[in-house]
Amino acid sequence: MKTLFPTHALRRLLGAAGLACAALATPAALAQQPAYPAQPITMVVPHAPGGTNDIVARLMAAELAPRLGQTVVVNNRPGAGGNIGTEQVSRATPDGYTVLMTVSSTQVINPALYSKPGFDAVKDFAPVHTVGVVPNVLLVHPDFPARNLAEFIEVVKRNPGKYQYASAGNGSLNHLLGAMLNQMAGLQLEHVPYRGVAPAMTDVLGNQLPIVFASLPSSLAYIQAGKLRALGVSTATRSPALPDVPAIGEQIPGYSGDLWIAMFAVAGTPPAVIERLAKASHDAMADPGVQKKLAEIGVERLDDTPQRLAKRQDEDLVRWKRIVDASGARVD
Repeated sequence: MKTLFPTHALRRLLGAAGLACAALATPAALAQQPAYPAQPITMVVPHAPGGTNDIVARLMAAELAPRLGQTVVVNNRPGAGGNIGTEQVSRATPDGYTVLMTVSSTQVINPALYSKPGFDAVKDFAPVHTVGVVPNVLLVHPDFPARNLAEFIEVVKRNPGKYQYASAGNGSLNHLLGAMLNQMAGLQLEHVPYRGVAPAMTDVLGNQLPIVFASLPSSLAYIQAGKLRALGVSTATRSPALPDVPAIGEQIPGYSGDLWIAMFAVAGTPPAVIERLAKASHDAMADPGVQKKLAEIGVERLDDTPQRLAKRQDEDLVRWKRIVDASGARVD
């Protein structure tokens, strides 16, 4: 018999039923539990220090600590496109003392990209709160013979197969953004995967390769210093941090691909704990000082509830699977 719901949607319903059962715990049982949080919280970042997710996680950890009354320790566990740290969190005790601060490329692209990522993005995690969305920027070395997006498309079309673009690895968001650009603009950019965005950026800064897609927080300083030229942003609209740089979709209708950053707990974490974490994160995001800091590094506030984050993730799992399948990218 065919199910009436997609698998991930059915899992959301089952998860919600579990949370409802947990909420019926007796007052006596609840009274025996110490108030949360009663000890420091570990925030696992499944990516290397210095990247977008790490920058945001450290800001949020500092802001969450006074609101929760406990230290929030950031623990970087990079590797396999974020899979290693994410799998580690999936196996943690569901008590709210280990949380995951991750990005959409790991949580919704990797399940389509890897045959065995080591975790189930829906079944193993409980959505807590979305911090914000991050544009990626199409960047070229200043010596590249194009000063805007229209010139870039013209130059690349005149020279099919001549130009290469760097990415953080096969199936990474910046790889897929380039693949989308090829498909939608009729280009023939050659893809060169690296082991992470940092070495990719290093080679583009040194003009070993001329082109890269990179997140706005990790590239803004290079853009402002004139070391890289920004030609377009990947979000559907322009970024307030780069108001003079067009959205790629302005010239290529329908082109859009952003990166969201969000907090997840381990599946089975008590609803009251998730609510406490979500409220602390929401309150931190409501602080004008925090909003200013995020805007300065190119992160646009989203402030999703757990329910809205679950819906966003479910929709993006379907969307990015389609894009990954069309690109032919696979990592086994």
